[in-house]
Amino acid sequence: MITNPPNLVIVQDDVGDFVKAGGDVFAKHVVQADESLRPADEALVTNQQRALLGVGKAVLSGREMKFFKRGVAVKIRKGISENSLPDE
Repeated sequence: MITNPPNLVIVQDDVGDFVKAGGDVFAKHVVQADESLRPADEALVTNQQRALLGVGKAVLSGREMKFFKRGVAVKIRKGISENSLPDE
């Protein structure tokens, strides 16, 4: 679980599998975003329980992510799919 790192973007739980598979985060699915996040910054994307889903590059600022209802908010570079996790 991730507590409060910088550049955090929290998305709705129902899009978690899509993001884990490498799908981009759309603004309408953003629940919360770090206000200091700027376009082109690296972003950590989690679900509402703060489980990491992926990492990527912000397209919008954190403030815009919360208010916009259309468009890509974060272009995911790497989703945390089960296949990408190391064996325990």
